[in-house]
Amino acid sequence: MGKTFYIETFGCQMNVHDSEKMSGTLKSEGYSEADNPEDADLIVFNTCSIREKAEQKFFSRLGRFKLLKKRNPRLKIAIAGCIAQQEGDKILHRTPYIDFVLGPQNIHLIGKLVTMRSHVVSCEENPLIAKANYRIDRKDHIKALVTIMYGCNNFCSYCVVPYTRGHEKSRPSTNILAEIEGLVREGFKEVTLLGQNVNSYRSDLDFTGLLRNINEIEGLERIRFVTSHPKDLSDDLIAAMHDLEKVCEHIHLPLQSGSSRVLKLMNRHYSFTGYMKKIESLRRAIPSIAITTDIIAGFPQEREEDHEWTIRALKEFEYDGIFAFNYSPRPGTKAATLTDHVDDAVKSRRLGEILDLQNSITDRKNKDLEGTIQEILLETETAGENTSLLTGRTRTNKIVNIPADGKAGPSDVVSVKIIKAKRHSFQGKII
Repeated sequence: MGKTFYIETFGCQMNVHDSEKMSGTLKSEGYSEADNPEDADLIVFNTCSIREKAEQKFFSRLGRFKLLKKRNPRLKIAIAGCIAQQEGDKILHRTPYIDFVLGPQNIHLIGKLVTMRSHVVSCEENPLIAKANYRIDRKDHIKALVTIMYGCNNFCSYCVVPYTRGHEKSRPSTNILAEIEGLVREGFKEVTLLGQNVNSYRSDLDFTGLLRNINEIEGLERIRFVTSHPKDLSDDLIAAMHDLEKVCEHIHLPLQSGSSRVLKLMNRHYSFTGYMKKIESLRRAIPSIAITTDIIAGFPQEREEDHEWTIRALKEFEYDGIFAFNYSPRPGTKAATLTDHVDDAVKSRRLGEILDLQNSITDRKNKDLEGTIQEILLETETAGENTSLLTGRTRTNKIVNIPADGKAGPSDVVSVKIIKAKRHSFQGKII
């Protein structure tokens, strides 16, 4: 077998980071990365099953590689990620040209699997995952993703994550701090702490204690984290976000529905009123905070009045942005067994109303930032015909494009005046 690989990633930041880990593992074992799948001896699909559409997209994409396998009998194809964990050896029956299947807890085995016979499935639980140290091939050299915990204990009724990624396991804080200190020595300026529910992190420290220790690392400019569960957003964490100068003024706090009745069906462990109090506490402590959220449209048994509660919530909270999707049943989840699923046409109509409203809110909030001065961490520089364009983010996680001035470049932190607002980005000028 040859020694080149190609990884195609679907889904969330955790999958992106898992792909960085697999790439680092393979490179440490002598593999080199191919620019396209046609040139690879090993193709890895790192998959997502959070929604039915993501799963369909993957299997549609996978079907195109059957011919590639016929053309190159030496080619090995591996399926990793949440679909791998969810389907296991069913994938081999459905697509017998696949060689390896490995779940999220076993990505460290990727190098060993390719030396074995084909049709190997590795989806067992890894009790040592929280103490694993990976070789990581980071694609960014300014911002880094850092896993602080694995799995989830919440068992929201619509979600497959506890089944595909296992129960919560938190990494020791010493391992996390050592990783970030090493990143700073390499020149990284920002870290994003990853976990299905970061504010339930529990090791030798709790999440607030971890943030306070990371904030003390000299040379680090910014700290971000995703994702937070509203039920675990404590007053202590809100105070830490206010007090710690490196923690950015942005939080992603999934609401999912504005209806307390639907939230109970979702097993979210908070009511609309409880969530509202968290938002009020955040904005009281950090007036400039940007808040984003997730919304599911058309959850089973969602009535029109429940949908109206979600519309009211969007108007009340005025999020900076949302990720909204139609509900899709996921195998093995409690929600899939509920009666009275919402008609697809009704779901699509409700989703359209949610997105239209949020677009108008986002446009107005973005417009209000015109003329303000923002601190930007520059991330990339792109050459144009007449001038180069710098791109970076505000502390509130908004993308800003800036004409290069020849003085500042990627990894610099600059003050920028916002000249023009668009829905998904801004134009600015260094001052």
